[in-house]
Parts: sequence; structure tokens; C-alpha cells
Amino acid sequence: MKHQIRKAVQVFIVLALALSLMPTQAAFAQDADIVDTAVAAGNFTTLVTAVQAAGLVDALKGEGPFTVFAPTDEAFAKLPAETLQAALADPQGLLTQVLLYHVVPGKVMAADLSDGMEAATLQGENVAFTLGDGVAMVNDANIIATDIETSNGVIHVIDTVILPPSITGAAMSEEAMAEEPAAEAASSEAAPAEEAAAEASSEEAMADMADIVDTAVAAGSFNTLVAAVQAAGLVDALKGEGPFTVFAPTDDAFAALPEGTVDALLADPTGDLTQILLYHVVPGKVMAADLSDGMEAATLQGKSVTFTLGDGVAMVNDANIIATDIETSNGVIHVIDSVILPPADEAMAEEAMAEEAAPAEAMTEASAEAAPAEAASGDAAAEQAPERMPVTGGEQNNALGLIVAALALVVVGGLAFASRRRLA
Repeated sequence: MKHQIRKAVQVFIVLALALSLMPTQAAFAQDADIVDTAVAAGNFTTLVTAVQAAGLVDALKGEGPFTVFAPTDEAFAKLPAETLQAALADPQGLLTQVLLYHVVPGKVMAADLSDGMEAATLQGENVAFTLGDGVAMVNDANIIATDIETSNGVIHVIDTVILPPSITGAAMSEEAMAEEPAAEAASSEAAPAEEAAAEASSEEAMADMADIVDTAVAAGSFNTLVAAVQAAGLVDALKGEGPFTVFAPTDDAFAALPEGTVDALLADPTGDLTQILLYHVVPGKVMAADLSDGMEAATLQGKSVTFTLGDGVAMVNDANIIATDIETSNGVIHVIDSVILPPADEAMAEEAMAEEAAPAEAMTEASAEAAPAEAASGDAAAEQAPERMPVTGGEQNNALGLIVAALALVVVGGLAFASRRRLA
């Protein structure tokens, strides 16, 4: 009896443990995307609020894949209150930059990490990984949970909000300037006039340089691209700090798409249009001199583009790069002569083109099949022609001429003979 009771208790404990795990499994179901997974988990409330405020929900619900290093609510609570408030007050600026710094394009599992490894983020700057003694870190944050797979990527949980070096560096510079002794300030004021003039000139040049969006608008040859970026709600993102590398299709490139394609994309701005536009943007500032033949680069859409260099030609995927190194205040623009599509969209486009080409091919084949029949009909008509039409040449025509000549001689001879008899 005691044995049966002990066995029943063990079964009850196993069932209780299984039931306690069910909510977690449901929360992290792979059929949910990154945003829905974070919402269901319940311990990323501040992160979800920030993503919503920055307008990044649709981007993180996109096809991806993405790798997100997700700070918990406790991680955000460790930030100074004024820092969090300042970020939320500038959703398209500081907040967007910080959030994008937590996202790496592609699906990077824990097993893919190595000590000292760096990875480019969607914000444009790199994060660095430290592995050792049973601890895994990204920058100065501990990775406390890994490999939470979603339908469009993977989430790793971290215990600290990580900040881009450009932001932390700027903050440190401001503090250093505030604490700088008066003697150093006086020494700085005594610097040579030439150095001060050079710095002023450099700052003025940077101030005069337009960002990626304004540069594209001013160029006048990217009207369709600018309209698409506006429709997809990506203007603020591409006006962000970056840096970004944009492969910008000209208006002629968009015009070369099948008729109605642009209108269809504009009708679905947060779907295919956003995915295609993000596929034209690479995080970081990649100049023409940085490219090499066969090189690949991850885009903000998640998939990679491939570069081909040779014989004086530079290409990204199947598009020619026709102008390079148009520098802006937040990155660089390279001009291309074709719209490039992510691998899945490219396959669909080729299939559509094949369907459009099928009727034309069928008409060509039908015409080719009809040609022999018409030729055979013509031959048959030629064979029947002698039965319906008189022959006007060759040996038969010569024989007819001889007969006519003989008849003429007989008639002439008969007339001459009759004339002689009358005279006699």
C-alpha cells in the first residue's frame, strides 16, 4: 500500500512540473514572431513599449531572420530614470538607435558565437562577444538565456541595456568637457589660430552635408525611391545616425519593373515594399574601395547581397553600380540601374515573368507549327496548277509554234494556187 502511495505521489509531481512548464512553452512557441514572443513572455514589457514607440513593430515582424538581444524589464530599470525618459521622448532618434543596436541581421544561435567575435547590428555599429568560464557576454551585458527561437529569428535574453559606442562616447565627451579644469580650457583657447580654423571648417562641412534621404531628394533622379521610402515609413530610420550604405535604384530602374509592380508595392507599404527597400540598405559605411569580388554583405532586411567586380564593371546581385561614394552625413549612397529583390521575391518575380512569357511562346510555337502546313498547302496547289492553267513555255510551246507555221504555209500555198488558175 505504501509503495502504491509513493508511486502516486511521484506521478503527481511529474504532472505538476509538466503543467508548470506549459505557459513557458506556449510563450516561446516557434510559430510566433519576435514581437509576439516578447509580448507573451511577460518580462519584456519595457522593451515592447519602446519598440512600439519607435515604430519598429512591423520591421521586427518582417521576414528576417533577426537575432535580438532582449533586455529584461530589470535591465531597463537599471538605467537612470532621466536616460530612459530622454530616449522615449526621442523615439525616432536616440530610442531607435539604441533598439537597432540590439538587433543583428541573420539568425545567430548560441553555438555560432565565439570569444572575441564581433557582429554588425542594424544600427550600423558592432557588438562584441566574450565567452569564458561559463559566462557569455555581449558588450558589458550578460547573456542569461539563449536560443529562444521564433518564426523569424531568435531571441537571447540579456541583463543590461547595451548602448552604441557613438552614444556612450558622446556622453563621455560631454562629461569630460564639463569636468575639465579651467587651466586646460585656457590652454585650449590659446591653441594656434590655424588649428582652430581647420576644426571650424571641418565642423561647418559636416553641418552642410545632408543625410541620405535629403541627398536623394536633392539629386532629382530618385523620385520613385523617395516616394517608396515615405510610403513605407522609413524616412526617420534613414535619417538616423547610422551609418548606412544605400544602393539606390534610379527612377529608370523602377520604370524597368513590369507594369503595375510599383503600384502594387505602394499598396502594401509595410509588407513587400518595406522588405525590398531594407534589402537595398547595408549597415555601416561601405565605400567602393571596401568591396571585393565575391564579397557578401548582410542587409537590414536580413538576407545578403553579393558583389561582382571585374573588367571595369561592379555589380550588386544583378544590378550594375553606375555611381559610387556619394557621401552623406549618415552614410554613403551607391547608385544602381536595377531594383534588386530578396531571394524569395526574386524567385516569385521570375515565375511571374515566365507566366507572362508563356502566351507569347505558345503563339510562336503555334505559328511555327502552322508554317509547314501552309507550305504543304502551297506545294499541293502548285502540283494542281498544270491541270487548271495552260502551259506557256518549254517543249510544248515549241510544238504548237511548228503546227501554226505549217498551217500558215498550207493556207498561203492554197491562195497562190487559186490565184494562178484564175489568171489562166
